[in-house]
Amino acid sequence: MRLSPPYRQAVGRETGGRGRPKPRESDRDASAMTHRTIHLFRKGLRLHDNPTLVAALESSEALYPVYVLDRAFLEGAMRTGALRWRFLLQSLRDLQRGLAALGSRLYVLRGRHEAVLRQLVRRWGVTQLTFDAEVEPFHAQLEGSLRTLAQELGLSVQSRVAHTLYDVKRIIKANGGKPPLTYKKFLHVLSVLGEPDKPAREITHEDFEKCKTPIEEGSEDEYQVPTLEDLGIEVDVEVLWPGGETQGLKRLEKHLESQGWVVNFSKPRTIPNSLLPSTTGLSPYFSLGCLSVRSFYYRLSNIYAQSKNHSLPPVSLQGQVLWREFFYTVASATPNFTKMAGNPICLQINWYENQEALDKWRTAQTGFPWIDAIMTQLRQEGWIHHLARHAVACFLTRGDLWISWEEGMKVFEEHLLDADYSVNAGNWMWLSASAFFHQYTRIFCPVRFGRRTDPDGQYLRKYLPVLRNFPSKYIYEPWTAPLEVQEEAGCIIGKDYPLPMVDHSEVSQRNLALMRQVRSEQENTAQLTRDLADDPMEVGVKREHQDEQGGVTEDHSEKPERASKRFSPDGDCKALSCSWASDSIRVPELSGEVM
Repeated sequence: MRLSPPYRQAVGRETGGRGRPKPRESDRDASAMTHRTIHLFRKGLRLHDNPTLVAALESSEALYPVYVLDRAFLEGAMRTGALRWRFLLQSLRDLQRGLAALGSRLYVLRGRHEAVLRQLVRRWGVTQLTFDAEVEPFHAQLEGSLRTLAQELGLSVQSRVAHTLYDVKRIIKANGGKPPLTYKKFLHVLSVLGEPDKPAREITHEDFEKCKTPIEEGSEDEYQVPTLEDLGIEVDVEVLWPGGETQGLKRLEKHLESQGWVVNFSKPRTIPNSLLPSTTGLSPYFSLGCLSVRSFYYRLSNIYAQSKNHSLPPVSLQGQVLWREFFYTVASATPNFTKMAGNPICLQINWYENQEALDKWRTAQTGFPWIDAIMTQLRQEGWIHHLARHAVACFLTRGDLWISWEEGMKVFEEHLLDADYSVNAGNWMWLSASAFFHQYTRIFCPVRFGRRTDPDGQYLRKYLPVLRNFPSKYIYEPWTAPLEVQEEAGCIIGKDYPLPMVDHSEVSQRNLALMRQVRSEQENTAQLTRDLADDPMEVGVKREHQDEQGGVTEDHSEKPERASKRFSPDGDCKALSCSWASDSIRVPELSGEVM
């Protein structure tokens, strides 16, 4: 197909670095064109706050919404387990229904991106390709291939930032060309940049009346979302987290109905072993872009504006969004971010290679009921509370098994519905004390930590039914139960349920000594992700929630730091450590250093 010169001249041009087109002459020319456009969905499987789709609609006479199910790309980029595949397919079907309600449709094709798009461009006479900008290296590589293809075929290209609050390149540029490696520094940069862009306008039925989606005759079956069976994937557990924009928005509205809950939300005070999520449960929808992080941010801002007192970053809901942004920014400019070797901000640790121990952790056979219940929930449901993630991550790495955080990251990547390249790796480095987190002497106890918030063990009884009949006194340490108690419970420890694979007290002390040595030898690397002056981890500790038996306390508040009022309405931003979804719980030392 031969294209006219104007289309050739527009090849590869990207507009709107912050997610909005700048008022350049080339932009005005592009908006006046009547393109035939493929809008390629990657992440961002939604219709609300979709600036790239808006730009495509406003510059086109015909628009084809397309999703390429490139299985080789998806599974090569990140491990994808059965539950994540189900969530993705559900999200695509929901997007398909949303587009149909607006008079359009979603074209889903299986194959490699370049081959599929080359075929569609020729079949449909396409002159423009639009897609969201992404920061992960595998998406950046794909984007490079798409731009090369567009140049070869004479296509115009438009791209917008939609998956993050800011264009992370602007954050790095504002920090002198380097990513801010501490949350404190990160907030300072944001205070200079100002508020993120507002969400894009609503897309309506009128948009698709002006810009039609051509429908091929007899194509209904050709472009449908495949089933799990079509992909050869089996899932035999119930759906607790239905995928898609519709479900994400329902969950969002349900939480925002209670403004008191929103303004008082403090992540470390949520309950890790509650049978229902005590946090928002929105992370899977943010991860796949079914929900807009910008829409969430500004909805929270509106609620905060009506309250004189509310929780502040990093433990507030808005703080969670900023932690996500922090990890996206650092990951985008750090080589080998998901690996230890070649990662300049990560401590180089001689972790043990013990496949048998790793398998016991992964398959919930450690002999510690609290750890095994968490890992069981992970496999069955694809979600666990952020403090539960802390507990099993600490157990695998610096707490008990001294196995590399990379191995744990891979397991989470496969099973978590909210698995995210940047946040997952960042938090595994955090919990293993390989980067970002510096209070490495604080180690989670695999017995006391869970028992404190669920003394009767209801969480354990649900996910480890073999222990269901144990008295509460023994359920967290069933190996201490007399034989007659085990027989009455119908579970003999060492036969029906494993004995503890390690002596926690012994191995945690040994690992603490190893970590102390590593940090002493690699002090320069350790300091890269630490604020040297007025380290908030060292001051202003308020102790709460004393454990009745062990005397263990957890501290949740720190000395506040001055930061932009944009990110803390009262002008103070507490520099607290990060959790899985961006905050943390910290436990002071017991008997010297190990709890």
